[in-house]
Amino acid sequence: MPTYDYECGSCDHKLEIFQGINDPVKKKCPECGKNKLKRLFGSGAAIVFKGSGFYQTDYRSEGYKKAAKADKKTSSDSAGESKSSENKSKPKAEAKPKPKSTGKDA
Repeated sequence: MPTYDYECGSCDHKLEIFQGINDPVKKKCPECGKNKLKRLFGSGAAIVFKGSGFYQTDYRSEGYKKAAKADKKTSSDSAGESKSSENKSKPKAEAKPKPKSTGKDA
């Protein structure tokens, strides 16, 4: 349920009311008792993160980021070296045609 800001036009009292979206707009000021309360323009909704460890579980630590970069760097370096060594050491094999069988058993 969202929190709405209200202001009284008579006594300038400001307050926040926690109410549902479909609830009717409040009109009576709790301070002066007059029907001059107006809901202020705003988003009407707030994000509330509940529970402990929000930042620890949603964002990676610096140590993890450094290890991932190092791992990525070493894997890309070794992949480049292995490709170049494969190209130099192995000549391409020529395709040899297979002998055709006549279909007769000898």
